[in-house]
Amino acid sequence: MIIAVLGTGSMGFPMARRLCEAGHRVNAWNRTRGKAAPLAECGVIVHDTAASAVANAEAIVVMLENGAAVSDVLFEQGAARAIQRGALVIDMASIKPREARDHAARLADFGVSHLDAPVSGGTVCAQAGTLVIMAGGKPADFRRAQPVFEALGRATHVGPHGTGQLTKLANQMIVGITIGAVAEALLLCQKGGADMAKVKSAITGGCADSRVLQVHGQRMIVRDFAARARLAVQLKDMRNALATAEEIGFAAPITTMFEKLYADGLEHGLADLDDAGLFVELASRNGME
Repeated sequence: MIIAVLGTGSMGFPMARRLCEAGHRVNAWNRTRGKAAPLAECGVIVHDTAASAVANAEAIVVMLENGAAVSDVLFEQGAARAIQRGALVIDMASIKPREARDHAARLADFGVSHLDAPVSGGTVCAQAGTLVIMAGGKPADFRRAQPVFEALGRATHVGPHGTGQLTKLANQMIVGITIGAVAEALLLCQKGGADMAKVKSAITGGCADSRVLQVHGQRMIVRDFAARARLAVQLKDMRNALATAEEIGFAAPITTMFEKLYADGLEHGLADLDDAGLFVELASRNGME
């Protein structure tokens, strides 16, 4: 396939590379061209504008920071007008469900199909091609997207437009809240005199075990907060979850509490840490290093 990738940041870059390595012809665009330029080494054609990148593409993968950025690139910068009729836009950014539904409707006016297909797994899974992909849209478009998804990870069709983003919000609620629970529990044990690494080992395999305990918990133990998924992005997703909950009349008190914790971490200079960096915020509250 001829595939355009719009946005080659920490996630979009390895995704574009994997699509190229899978044998697709890949066009790439990034707001800062220098971030996309190294992709030329593996055969990706780097473009100066989003409109030129999408002009002959059968599928367009969008991996931008938020819904406003997606809307700007597609509809203000002219990319949507440049997409050929019958092409498929696969928005893999994490945005609000209502934004995804709006983009789908506006693209339909151009004769362009749309899937909202956000991902989970961070940069490690993007590099390995093991992303979890949650797709909303028409079943026929989901089937059309399989050559793209197969190069990137495991995709599940969860319902109509917007439900891919809704599922991603559920994912982020669970991850963000669990990171907080793991951080608080490990810090409690350290404060009480236990060895955090041995505590993690002791509860591994029990009911409290989880991928978050194993991955993020280990980062907390060794104090490795280099960003794989930034704390600021986790906060954005939790805020999107709360905005969506308000729209549909759903009370989310647990997410509300954790949104405040992540917001405090942001105010205290932790925005660019890994989302496991919530550990730093909770440690500081307890007078711990």
